[in-house]
Amino acid sequence: MDSSVIAVIVIVVFLVIIIASSAVKVFPEYQRGVIFRLGRINPPKGPGIFLIIPIVDRVVRVDLRTITFDVPAQEVITKDNVPAKVNAVAYFRVTDPSKAVIEVQNYILATSQIAQTTLRSVLGQSDLDHLLTERDKLNARLQEIIDEQTEPWGVKVSIVEIKDVEIPPNMQRAMARQAEAERERRAKVIAAEGEFQASEKLQQAAEVLSKNPAAIQLRYLQTLAEIATEKNSTTVFPIPIDLIEPFLKKHLAS
Repeated sequence: MDSSVIAVIVIVVFLVIIIASSAVKVFPEYQRGVIFRLGRINPPKGPGIFLIIPIVDRVVRVDLRTITFDVPAQEVITKDNVPAKVNAVAYFRVTDPSKAVIEVQNYILATSQIAQTTLRSVLGQSDLDHLLTERDKLNARLQEIIDEQTEPWGVKVSIVEIKDVEIPPNMQRAMARQAEAERERRAKVIAAEGEFQASEKLQQAAEVLSKNPAAIQLRYLQTLAEIATEKNSTTVFPIPIDLIEPFLKKHLAS
């Protein structure tokens, strides 16, 4: 057999092997293949092994796993005119591979841009206190808005979390002074409430003692006993007139 014929046969066999290998595709569980046959889309294929028509078909791999994306820090002016720098993290995944390929050029980049603009828009409508204390509500609001805009692309945004909120140093000092003043106010209110309750108890005790003079004398003697326990060399105390009143009456009668 002529050497040129053998060379042709080898080339043909080699081309057949290449074409056959390119016709067989194996996709893992988390990937789907969007098939374009002569430019027209076909239903996605995979996972596992499937065949395509070489040259006629073009396959686009789409990953169905959840993608974690860090939303870059955004300069935000809150509703009460406080500048802040806020970043977040978003979790999303493809639910419809065909839409993710034909409805948007780059669904990851598009979702990122939507997340950034939505972050600035939503946080700009909130005041600083709301931003710092009610993040759960803001996270839910961000997730709802971003997911609504990415739904036509076959992308599902499951979670959006605000990570860090940076505010100017002078605002941090002002907030620290405000927190300190609030703690002092609460301490004064608690002390005032304690004094008020103590005065009520003293008033009730005075009413009880006023109804029973003997109780007053017992309380007086108890106080003297407490004073005597102190390390004093001399103790001076007045004698209630009630104690000597019987003697005075007897003396006057005589």
